Amino acid sequence: MNLTVSVERMRLFARHGVSGQERRTGNIFEVTLSVSCPGAIAGAAADDLALTISYADLTELIRSEMSVPSQLIEHVAWRIIGRIKSDFPAVESGRITISKLTPPCGAEMAAASVTIDWP
Repeated sequence: MNLTVSVERMRLFARHGVSGQERRTGNIFEVTLSVSCPGAIAGAAADDLALTISYADLTELIRSEMSVPSQLIEHVAWRIIGRIKSDFPAVESGRITISKLTPPCGAEMAAASVTIDWP
Protein backbone atom coordinates (compact mmCIF):
# COMPACT_ATOMS: atom_id res chain seq x y z
CA MET A 1 0.00 0.00 0.00
CA ASN A 2 1.21 3.49 -0.76
CA LEU A 3 0.17 7.03 0.13
CA THR A 4 0.79 10.04 -2.09
CA VAL A 5 0.51 13.62 -0.88
CA SER A 6 0.17 16.29 -3.56
CA VAL A 7 0.26 20.06 -3.87
CA GLU A 8 -1.35 20.90 -7.19
CA ARG A 9 -0.90 24.02 -9.28
CA MET A 10 0.38 26.22 -6.45
CA ARG A 11 0.84 29.70 -7.93
CA LEU A 12 3.61 32.00 -6.77
CA PHE A 13 5.34 35.14 -7.93
CA ALA A 14 9.10 34.59 -8.25
CA ARG A 15 12.15 36.01 -9.97
CA HIS A 16 13.62 33.12 -11.96
CA GLY A 17 15.06 33.48 -15.43
CA VAL A 18 18.19 33.59 -17.52
CA SER A 19 17.95 37.29 -18.34
CA GLY A 20 18.45 40.03 -15.80
CA GLN A 21 15.16 41.52 -16.91
CA GLU A 22 13.30 38.31 -16.00
CA ARG A 23 14.87 38.31 -12.55
CA ARG A 24 14.02 42.00 -12.04
CA THR A 25 10.39 41.91 -13.18
CA GLY A 26 9.56 38.35 -12.12
CA ASN A 27 6.75 36.14 -13.31
CA ILE A 28 4.00 33.89 -12.05
CA PHE A 29 5.01 30.26 -11.62
CA GLU A 30 2.94 27.19 -10.98
CA VAL A 31 4.26 24.23 -8.97
CA THR A 32 2.76 20.76 -8.80
CA LEU A 33 4.40 18.31 -6.42
CA SER A 34 3.52 14.73 -5.50
CA VAL A 35 5.46 12.70 -2.96
CA SER A 36 5.06 9.03 -2.24
CA CYS A 37 5.41 7.84 1.32
CA PRO A 38 4.29 4.27 2.06
CA GLY A 39 4.91 4.71 5.80
CA ALA A 40 2.34 7.52 5.93
CA ILE A 41 -0.45 4.95 5.64
CA ALA A 42 -0.18 4.69 9.43
CA GLY A 43 -1.13 8.37 9.70
CA ALA A 44 -4.17 7.83 7.52
CA ALA A 45 -5.27 4.83 9.56
CA ALA A 46 -4.77 6.62 12.89
CA ASP A 47 -5.98 10.05 11.74
CA ASP A 48 -2.65 11.40 13.02
CA LEU A 49 -0.84 14.15 11.10
CA ALA A 50 2.41 13.38 12.92
CA LEU A 51 2.55 10.01 11.14
CA THR A 52 2.10 11.35 7.62
CA ILE A 53 3.42 14.14 5.37
CA SER A 54 1.72 17.51 5.82
CA TYR A 55 0.84 19.27 2.58
CA ALA A 56 1.11 22.53 4.57
CA ASP A 57 4.77 21.72 5.29
CA LEU A 58 5.35 20.91 1.61
CA THR A 59 3.72 24.22 0.66
CA GLU A 60 6.06 26.16 2.95
CA LEU A 61 9.07 24.30 1.60
CA ILE A 62 8.03 25.17 -1.98
CA ARG A 63 7.42 28.81 -1.03
CA SER A 64 10.85 29.03 0.61
CA GLU A 65 12.79 27.61 -2.35
CA MET A 66 10.79 29.55 -4.94
CA SER A 67 11.76 32.78 -3.17
CA VAL A 68 15.45 32.24 -4.02
CA PRO A 69 16.10 33.57 -7.56
CA SER A 70 17.69 31.14 -10.02
CA GLN A 71 18.45 31.25 -13.70
CA LEU A 72 16.84 27.87 -14.39
CA ILE A 73 13.56 26.51 -13.08
CA GLU A 74 15.27 23.12 -13.37
CA HIS A 75 17.61 24.28 -10.61
CA VAL A 76 14.70 25.38 -8.44
CA ALA A 77 13.07 21.95 -8.88
CA TRP A 78 16.38 20.29 -7.98
CA ARG A 79 16.65 22.36 -4.80
CA ILE A 80 13.08 21.51 -3.78
CA ILE A 81 13.79 17.80 -4.26
CA GLY A 82 16.95 18.13 -2.14
CA ARG A 83 15.01 19.78 0.66
CA ILE A 84 12.30 17.12 0.53
CA LYS A 85 14.91 14.35 0.76
CA SER A 86 16.53 16.14 3.70
CA ASP A 87 13.40 17.26 5.57
CA PHE A 88 11.19 14.22 4.87
CA PRO A 89 13.38 11.09 4.80
CA ALA A 90 10.29 8.83 4.72
CA VAL A 91 9.49 10.09 1.20
CA GLU A 92 10.51 7.36 -1.26
CA SER A 93 9.79 9.05 -4.57
CA GLY A 94 8.06 11.96 -6.16
CA ARG A 95 7.42 14.19 -9.10
CA ILE A 96 7.68 17.96 -9.40
CA THR A 97 6.63 20.19 -12.26
CA ILE A 98 7.43 23.89 -12.30
CA SER A 99 5.80 26.01 -14.98
CA LYS A 100 6.62 29.58 -15.91
CA LEU A 101 3.41 31.23 -17.00
CA THR A 102 3.77 33.69 -19.90
CA PRO A 103 7.48 33.07 -20.54
CA PRO A 104 9.19 35.82 -22.54
CA CYS A 105 10.17 33.73 -25.55
CA GLY A 106 8.20 35.34 -28.36
CA ALA A 107 5.57 32.62 -28.75
CA GLU A 108 2.03 32.37 -27.44
CA MET A 109 1.74 29.49 -24.98
CA ALA A 110 0.14 28.64 -21.67
CA ALA A 111 3.47 27.96 -19.96
CA ALA A 112 6.97 26.57 -20.24
CA SER A 113 7.61 23.73 -17.78
CA VAL A 114 10.13 21.30 -16.40
CA THR A 115 9.32 18.02 -14.66
CA ILE A 116 11.62 15.86 -12.58
CA ASP A 117 10.67 12.39 -11.34
CA TRP A 118 12.83 10.83 -8.65
CA PRO A 119 12.99 7.51 -6.87
